[in-house]
Amino acid sequence: MQHNVSHFHFDADDLARARRFYEAVFGWRFRPWGPPDYLMIATGDEDRPGIHGSLGRRGKPLPANAEPGFELTIQVADVDATVKRIESHGGTIVTAKSVIHTVGEHARFRDPEGNLVAIMRYFDDSQCG
Repeated sequence: MQHNVSHFHFDADDLARARRFYEAVFGWRFRPWGPPDYLMIATGDEDRPGIHGSLGRRGKPLPANAEPGFELTIQVADVDATVKRIESHGGTIVTAKSVIHTVGEHARFRDPEGNLVAIMRYFDDSQCG
């Protein structure tokens, strides 16, 4: 059995703000599902569906210095262009673009909800699963 990541979830204080951010920056699609304040996320298209995710209302406020237990990395075609979109839609760059030798270009940001996320332009698409 393979142990591939098959789903991701993150929380937000303001679901509408988080949804607008990820729709604008990455083109993700959202639909209500299950309990109130819970949305399913489609990250890809028919040819490359990616993994599905979900977004829910955070149960309690995220402390200012909180670090998540997992870091989500989103594959992008252009780190610089994505950084501009992140900043223009309310995200904050935490780690500026850098190169991970033999892997790709990488940056980290906090979304408007305080979640820590990474972006990566892989040098070789086969590295991204």
